[in-house]
Amino acid sequence: MNRTYQVVVNQEEQYSIWEADRRPPDGWRADGFTGGREECLRHIAEVWTDMRPLSARNGDEAADASVAS
Repeated sequence: MNRTYQVVVNQEEQYSIWEADRRPPDGWRADGFTGGREECLRHIAEVWTDMRPLSARNGDEAADASVAS
């Protein structure tokens, strides 16, 4: 069976796939890309280049700013 998936992203900018005909779970939103499973996984590999959660990345930026001052 060929299913269509959607790429979803959460508030921490972490990515996953979800069946396209289903509403994403709470805390997740569609990023606008749909396709087959492998297509969606390739899309995620292209756009999710920093796998750290957003809060961890923001923490690093705050630490970098305090070191620079």
